[in-house]
Amino acid sequence: MLGFCRGRRKFLAASLTLLFVPAVTWIYLFTGNFDDGKSVSLSPLEAQPHSPRYAASSQRESLEVRVREVEEENRVLRKQLSLVQSRGPPHRFGNRSKTYSMEEGTGDSESLRAGIVAGNSSECGQQPAVEKCETIHVAIVCAGYNASRDVVTLVKSVLFHRRNPLHFHLIADTIAKQILATLFQTWMVPAVRIDFYDADELKSEVSWIPNKHYSGIYGLMKLVLTKTLPSNLERVIVLDTDITFATDIAELWAVFHKFKGQQVLGLVENQSDWYLGNLWKNHRPWPALGRGYNTGVILLLLDKLRKMKWEQMWRLTAERELMSMLSTSLADQDIFNAVIKQNPFLVHQLPCFWNVQLSDHTRSEKCYRDVSDLKVIHWNSPKKLRVKNKHVEFFRNLYLTFLEYDGNLLRRELFGCPSEVDVNSENLQKQLSELDEDDLCYEFRRERFTVHRTHLYFLHYEYEPAPDDTDVTLVAQLSMDRLQMLEAICKHWEGPISLALYLSDAEAQQFLRYAQGSEVLLNRRNVGYHIVYKEGQFYPVNLLRNVAMKHVSTPYMFLSDIDFLPMYGLYESLRKSVVQLDLTNTKKALIIPAFETLRYRLSFPKSKAELLSMLDMGTLFTFRYHVWTKGHAPTNFAKWRTATTPYRVEWEADFEPYVVVRRDCPEYDRRFVGFGWNKVAHIMELDAQEYEFTVLPNAYMIHMPHAPSFDITKFRSNKQYRICLKTLKEEFQQDMSRRYGFTALKYLTAENNS
Repeated sequence: MLGFCRGRRKFLAASLTLLFVPAVTWIYLFTGNFDDGKSVSLSPLEAQPHSPRYAASSQRESLEVRVREVEEENRVLRKQLSLVQSRGPPHRFGNRSKTYSMEEGTGDSESLRAGIVAGNSSECGQQPAVEKCETIHVAIVCAGYNASRDVVTLVKSVLFHRRNPLHFHLIADTIAKQILATLFQTWMVPAVRIDFYDADELKSEVSWIPNKHYSGIYGLMKLVLTKTLPSNLERVIVLDTDITFATDIAELWAVFHKFKGQQVLGLVENQSDWYLGNLWKNHRPWPALGRGYNTGVILLLLDKLRKMKWEQMWRLTAERELMSMLSTSLADQDIFNAVIKQNPFLVHQLPCFWNVQLSDHTRSEKCYRDVSDLKVIHWNSPKKLRVKNKHVEFFRNLYLTFLEYDGNLLRRELFGCPSEVDVNSENLQKQLSELDEDDLCYEFRRERFTVHRTHLYFLHYEYEPAPDDTDVTLVAQLSMDRLQMLEAICKHWEGPISLALYLSDAEAQQFLRYAQGSEVLLNRRNVGYHIVYKEGQFYPVNLLRNVAMKHVSTPYMFLSDIDFLPMYGLYESLRKSVVQLDLTNTKKALIIPAFETLRYRLSFPKSKAELLSMLDMGTLFTFRYHVWTKGHAPTNFAKWRTATTPYRVEWEADFEPYVVVRRDCPEYDRRFVGFGWNKVAHIMELDAQEYEFTVLPNAYMIHMPHAPSFDITKFRSNKQYRICLKTLKEEFQQDMSRRYGFTALKYLTAENNS
């Protein structure tokens, strides 16, 4: 960087030389030798208008004038150069090359000399640096499921370009806090700190302001940031959730150094005609200076705002204007502009490329000459990606790049910057360091400690608790290749569902489009979709089950798999069973007998009698009877055929039924990944904890056919895979013996006999 600015000074000096030397040479050639120091006088003959001598003398006069002008310009340049050199070491960040035109927003190609004379645009002389490890503070208001999803794309774009530690201040409601707290905790990005502020507590501060904007009450909360954020926080960048960064946010943070006098707000001019009041007949916007300012990106000097009593200032302005305006149309933006109208000195106007506003009514195309000049893109329209703009495809692709970008790649260290010690991260590193990398089963063991980035409630979720406290949630997990089962399950099970989906970032967006295009899924608000992002070599089946179980909000769970369809009416039937069998006060696991079909098109049986008929005809089979009989043999299907009341069965080796249990049942063991023993180990744990296995006589579920999973293919074809699974089984049984003592010896004996 220092070399860059030294180079500029050398270039300036060279420019002076290039200007000065030719001027002296021209004077010497045309006016003669100046050694005697005498000026050249013109005779009367030489002064004749049309004589050759007159022409020559006239030329000499004009050259003398030009020499004096050049000397004066050189004097000014020498003065400017000395000023630049006296300002000390240069400061520059990023890789920007269009310093003068971009900083000033002029877009012209003025010479370097003109840039120096301008005086306030030089990267080397004027723009203070952002220190290497200086923390940049960002505040975002985020409420609800959709905003929580949108803010992830914004954060990705910031993390992608950043070179500094970041501290996000998230003003969030209960929903957003739950989602984002889990997301950032599992994201584990170094040098990123997150603090939450309860948006619900702030409602009373702004609820008195009527607001017509689609953002609702949360769209007004930027007004109270001086009161909400820590009193020792001096400055903060405030962003809307529909923002995408195309540059390092440190560049924007550095603009704070340009604030002068009483400037406390950094804002970009509004690029629509809204505040000009001519969009339609009787359009009457709030007062604003000219086009007004857009509040999608704000630089706030919090310490100065507090000293100016910002709280009183905006409240008095809002009260006065609401007497005639009755409500805000653009939420906080209307009030910010009304305050600025009365106090223009508060604003430091940012160049428009810091907030290129995309909507059908903006003039954003006049903001930039080339899309490469852009710094921040703002999708400030309910239509978002469908807005009209000649470069909308470029903007869309930039946005989609971050939308589908693998967030795991953003877990990079900031070398040279000390970061706070994360206890969880420290423990994880300790556990990983204790593993033997030469162990042939190292990758299996490592998977147990892998932290998967998790986005809870990826879509809107609503659940009304049942008044009789008998509600049951269906729990399952899936990957992209089982997505087609969702609609069928929703048709078979009307109760709440908790699903963990193992997807990449790009697949998560495909799922979103699929769900938003499905009438069946759109009409179901009681399905919780929890995205667990892909990482590692194996399908983390038991981690996925645990994530889905952890976010069940009913007293009971039906632990199923995504490729099973429950019988019609099973939801209501199970609610009655949990009461009849007193699951509240007893440790029972209610078994749903499992069957399967080999047909992709099946006339689903509507009763037990119809199912028995299909069994006899060979249309249905007991689940896995031909490849893994032991898995469901203890269910005793022969007894089930004629049973009319629930009956108890005993645990046997390799038993893995699908069960209904209380929400407080043990988690699945994470050491089992991919294919093999993942459910078997869980049922063994239930038995060790003295759960009673009870088969329901009038319940059933049917497995639908599908292509083999990648993991079962690996199990069948890879000998080392099978060896490692056997090793993990033995270690699990040893752990059971240590935890449950004498009771657990039967598991070792049963395994030896099987």
